[in-house]
Amino acid sequence: MYKKIGMLGGKNSILPFKGIGIDVFPVSDLEEARNQVIQMAEEYGVIFITERVAQQLEETIAQYDNKKTPAIIPIPSSTGSVGIGMERIQQNVEKAIGMNILED
Repeated sequence: MYKKIGMLGGKNSILPFKGIGIDVFPVSDLEEARNQVIQMAEEYGVIFITERVAQQLEETIAQYDNKKTPAIIPIPSSTGSVGIGMERIQQNVEKAIGMNILED
């Protein structure tokens, strides 16, 4: 069973989470980020990923959409949100219950 929680993204955005016990994986380029997601998927149940990185890794992340683990959750980076995280939550809610109850 996967019990680890990890975080992937730019160093400035994810480093503060290390203080609360989340494993952090700073990445500086797209290929490094892609490889890190694939590697983390083997042992992490939850992977938080900054939205800006997630936006560039849509194909890689989509490979895990229909799998039980890992749950890959986009979060805003230190530079702000681009809306991907909320969009994915809305899609998952709609898929689970048949309608989007989170829309305004």
